[in-house]
Amino acid sequence: MNLPFFLARRFVAADSLSGTLPVAAGLHGDGLSTTLDLLGEYISERHLAEQARDAYLGLVSALGAQDEIDRNISIKLSMLGQKIDEGFCLDNLHQLLTVARETDTFVRLDMEGSDVTSSTIGILEQVYPEYPDNVGIVLQAYLKRTGDDIEHMCELGPRVRLCKGAYKEPADIAWQDMSQIRDRYLAYMETLMQRGTYPAIATHDDILIDATKAYVADNSVSNDSFEFQMLYGIRAETQRSIAAEGFGMRVYVPYGRNWYPYFSRRLRERKENVWFVLKHLFVK
Repeated sequence: MNLPFFLARRFVAADSLSGTLPVAAGLHGDGLSTTLDLLGEYISERHLAEQARDAYLGLVSALGAQDEIDRNISIKLSMLGQKIDEGFCLDNLHQLLTVARETDTFVRLDMEGSDVTSSTIGILEQVYPEYPDNVGIVLQAYLKRTGDDIEHMCELGPRVRLCKGAYKEPADIAWQDMSQIRDRYLAYMETLMQRGTYPAIATHDDILIDATKAYVADNSVSNDSFEFQMLYGIRAETQRSIAAEGFGMRVYVPYGRNWYPYFSRRLRERKENVWFVLKHLFVK
């Protein structure tokens, strides 16, 4: 238990919103954008989903009262009842996005396991026309379906956060070799730079970061038309270095009491995550 607790303190800002807001303000003061991420997932009871909805509403209201913190959050639809009933989840999301629109807050729909990929995209399709400035999505480069999803998102118009993908998925639906995943990631990055809406390049991989920098330089892509994203507690000096180069740099800041299920599940899902976390305890 000691090791996960120590790691949680390194990678989770605080166990409460009140403890997290000063962390986000400090990052903002260093020239970094932030996204706040309340930890939790796969809720199976309606009253817990309603509590999560209310917690998200409280988060949006708290950010609306702050001048030095970005009004930007990441949510998991499974916390709003996605696995219980999609209609129920959609009602909760509408409530959240209505307040987000009133407070000029951006809400990113996180992407979870492949069991909810189609559902998540379908829900986005339903809410995006009503809240085009307030909602976006995450796509995972290692899924073999993502090429089609990227094309669809470029046509639809929402902001896409591109990541490699951290869940353990079978070979029939997901690339397993890292070189293949990187190749797919870079192909999708180029498509988003050409046709997407303010893409988010979410990676800690120097190969992908350097390739993105080279691509935008070679193709005269403006630095303010996209941003890099990383996680809180990982390569903090690199985050500041990227921002100092004139690129947008957003830090995802997780918080909440449900850190242990989130953290332990990530370690179980892919052995690479264990080495990734241990490596980045010492990489700046």
